[in-house]
Amino acid sequence: MLTVNRQDTEHLRIMLKNNQVINGILRRASGLQMPSWYLGAGCIAQTVWNLKHGFDPMQNIADYDLVYFDPTDLSEGGEQKYCAKAQSIFRELGGTIDVTNEARVHLWYEKEFGSPIQPYTSVEDAIGSRPTTATSIGTKYDESGKFALYAAFGLGDLFSMIVRANKRQVSQEVYNKKAERWGKAWPKLTVIPWESGP
Repeated sequence: MLTVNRQDTEHLRIMLKNNQVINGILRRASGLQMPSWYLGAGCIAQTVWNLKHGFDPMQNIADYDLVYFDPTDLSEGGEQKYCAKAQSIFRELGGTIDVTNEARVHLWYEKEFGSPIQPYTSVEDAIGSRPTTATSIGTKYDESGKFALYAAFGLGDLFSMIVRANKRQVSQEVYNKKAERWGKAWPKLTVIPWESGP
């Protein structure tokens, strides 16, 4: 993980407060009592992109990824219990919240995306596998109420509105589809072609 300075971390925290769904999730998620959790991925990047485009902070955000890591319960039922709790706690926020136990993703990933993956070793390991550098981010308020951030590739690409493939796991096809869709929704993005990335 790249180290993120306090100024950039605070800048991101302030930007995210503009999205009432994100703000509500971050303030209430500890009530779910999920182990090793973060809110992250597309909703974080897309909120930043919206603000930099002058759009409503919630525009074009399909869902909000709330992830946790519990290797002691790999059952779908265990995950569904947290999903049900989340729907209750976050109901009036208005966004679609997707709750995932990253410890069990390897059990269904191949069926969903066509190729097997190794089990993740932690929630941070899972966040570091996201399709792009700008979405490999997790945020939360820790037990002391302090804003906490995990950014596998730092915040440079996010703040610069650069879409760059994180080739650890994503396929070229999936990356290209995301990049095309995002480029239409946020025209000021700079999309790095798959062939040009590391």
